[in-house]
Amino acid sequence: MMHTFISNNRAELIERCKTKVAQRTHRSATDAQLRNGIPIFLEQLQRTLMAEEGFDGRQSLEISGPAGGAASNLSEIGVSATAHGRQLLELGFTVDQVVHDYGDLCQAITDLAVERDAPFGVDEFRTLNRCLDNAIADAVTEFSYQKEMAVERQREFALERRIGSLAHEMRNALSSATLAMAALETGGLPIHGATGAVLKRSLASMTRLISSAVEEVRERTSNHASREVFAVAGLIADAAWAAELYASTSGCTLTVGTVDPEVFVNADRERILAALANLLQNAFKFTAPGTEVSLAASAYGSSVSIEVSDHCGGLAHGSIERMFSPFTQRNTDRSGLGLGLSIARQSVEADGGTLTVKDRPGHGCTFVMTLPRHRAIHLPPGDL
Repeated sequence: MMHTFISNNRAELIERCKTKVAQRTHRSATDAQLRNGIPIFLEQLQRTLMAEEGFDGRQSLEISGPAGGAASNLSEIGVSATAHGRQLLELGFTVDQVVHDYGDLCQAITDLAVERDAPFGVDEFRTLNRCLDNAIADAVTEFSYQKEMAVERQREFALERRIGSLAHEMRNALSSATLAMAALETGGLPIHGATGAVLKRSLASMTRLISSAVEEVRERTSNHASREVFAVAGLIADAAWAAELYASTSGCTLTVGTVDPEVFVNADRERILAALANLLQNAFKFTAPGTEVSLAASAYGSSVSIEVSDHCGGLAHGSIERMFSPFTQRNTDRSGLGLGLSIARQSVEADGGTLTVKDRPGHGCTFVMTLPRHRAIHLPPGDL
């Protein structure tokens, strides 16, 4: 009888399945993978065969289901096969490997039966095939469902991140424009001065963001058409003018280092300026009251380094690894979306650069933006 054969050779059958799995490319068998798979299936197959031997058709169907599967409630085999399919997806395997798990068992039973000269009846093979068919169908169905759900969750997350990024950058531009307008009104400053320029750039930034959202072309990470060669000194000056407004409202000071006017980069200037604005706003948000935020830029060989330092007191243990993840916030302040640093890094990396952070325990932290340096060519006047 097949159920007796399975009972007597259960350990051998499981070991043979593991061996077969291990022989497949990029696949290994572990107890975790098989916990809701082969061992439970063998026990259910054995009980199904015993029920049919005792002419208990109802119990047989409850355990393994009818031929072609159940249209409504899952059988015991269906429930455990569903769990096995979900587990294999979580472990990073593919749908064909789900099928192979059960196919290996069928081959293991057949091979061992031949070796032990243990012939089975036609009805027993029919029951084995029905159980395998139902198990594979339910495992693959669950695997595919969970796979589709995972893809859908990724799409939803990407959409949330995109909307969040747009909202974050719009809020930053609006905040700069509001501060500039307040400074113009209360300080009696000329509209054509530096503060007026901040207002103008903020309004232009909002216009650009709205246009991009309407036209569905905010995939800037792969778009290099807007790159230009520009001086880093001008970029730092523009960022500093906007940052001064945040410094005045936070009661802190901004110190800007001298920048060599002959240092250039080839990048999307608006994107890099927005990333730098994110870093400065983040610095003023977390630096201690009455302290200093510094902005500096320098060139070393083929790289340009832009640094923003604050006096936040240092970073919490383990926070550096999480800091650039989307929707991550540094403390209990929930005034933002936790997207600023993630957006900034994405923008810098889109132009071939890097964005990292250095902890200064007990003092603060320094964000370092590194970009490839552009070697500007200066021709003699007669060669122009």
